[in-house]
Amino acid sequence: MEKPIVRDVFFLSRKSTPVTADDLACVQDLIDTFNAHRHHCAGMAANMIGCAKRVIIAAGDKMTLLMLNPVITAKKQPYETSEGCLSLDGQRKTTRYREITVTWQDLSFHKHTHKYTGFTAQVLQHEIDHLDGIII
Repeated sequence: MEKPIVRDVFFLSRKSTPVTADDLACVQDLIDTFNAHRHHCAGMAANMIGCAKRVIIAAGDKMTLLMLNPVITAKKQPYETSEGCLSLDGQRKTTRYREITVTWQDLSFHKHTHKYTGFTAQVLQHEIDHLDGIII
């Protein structure tokens, strides 16, 4: 079900807790909401729809990436950029990394590790920041 976008900075600044099999309705709501906003949104974190669980979705280079309990385990080549967010007004400056390695689980809770670069890496960093209560 499509959910409204949360704009409450206090809620967004809370760290999300691990997603479990009991939270799959939240995961589906995130997918539905992302698909409804896909024309102007590159990614979303579950807390953006009021579900403080560690799950993100992002438009990757070749497919949509759905990551449960993602963690950035390595990052290389920092650079400065500005980003916008559906939950916040305007653009904000931030440091991102051109290459990151992320470990996450799929819908069957199988573990994966993969390197990402470019815009995909930037979107994943933004969404994982959301899960950590970092507002950009």
